[in-house]
Amino acid sequence: MGIIKADDVTFEYIRRDEEGNVEGITTAVDHVSLDIKKGQFIAILGHNGSGKSTLAKHMNAILYPTEGTLWVDGMDTKEEEHVWEIRQRAGMVFQNPDNQIIGQVVEEDVGFGPENMGIPSKEIWERVEESLRAVGMYEFRKHSPNKLSGGQKQRVSIAGVLAMHPQCIVLDEPTAMLDPNGRKEVIRAIRGLNDVEGITVILITHYMEEIIYADKVFVMDKGAIAMEGTPREIFSQVEKLKELRLDVPQVTMLAYELKKKGMNLPDGILTTKELIDALRI
Repeated sequence: MGIIKADDVTFEYIRRDEEGNVEGITTAVDHVSLDIKKGQFIAILGHNGSGKSTLAKHMNAILYPTEGTLWVDGMDTKEEEHVWEIRQRAGMVFQNPDNQIIGQVVEEDVGFGPENMGIPSKEIWERVEESLRAVGMYEFRKHSPNKLSGGQKQRVSIAGVLAMHPQCIVLDEPTAMLDPNGRKEVIRAIRGLNDVEGITVILITHYMEEIIYADKVFVMDKGAIAMEGTPREIFSQVEKLKELRLDVPQVTMLAYELKKKGMNLPDGILTTKELIDALRI
């Protein structure tokens, strides 16, 4: 069993009227099964309303399955006695960093999680330094978070989760509120955590260009997994992605259109360099 395993997970939102009577049921996650191994970089992709964020909240025991089971490091998220431990194993980073940053100084904010875990002070400061260095924010440790850019704030949020020494970080659209430079900063930091620190990363996103470095991609639609495979396998199916209302990176679309015009190009081109190299052959 991997660090996170979902077996036939279904989650339903129940709508009630003022008297508590059921008005309707919306199935947000529909019989999803997946198995994520330690050290993998996983991307979960989908348009708004596809169920990807609802699934993400199950990985941190914020939500529990209506049916099926989800395990984090072998622990069933529905068993209340495991919730605290689950949230230490699988840290969560949300869209808006302002919702997670509570300290007046960057290093104090990053140390908040370990302090609540009862970690000794000396080790807390060691973790704070280690985490800020990992996301490239150590030089800002004495700054007020209010003075940081959106991308910098999000990296501080990631450092705060990292300081708790999770085995896995779940990032729920962490770049949705950022400009292109901020998005690049955050994705670079996330890749570093996976490549250098060996932390399992689960990235929930609708930005196609963010998934090209993932080990595996799950594409969700209407609460279910509609596609899965490597980034190259996913981007080789341009028409299916368009049917699922998803954009394709510009370079992938350009290569796809050139191939339709008769040029001999491979499927699933991911980067500008790959396209240039293919055109030279």
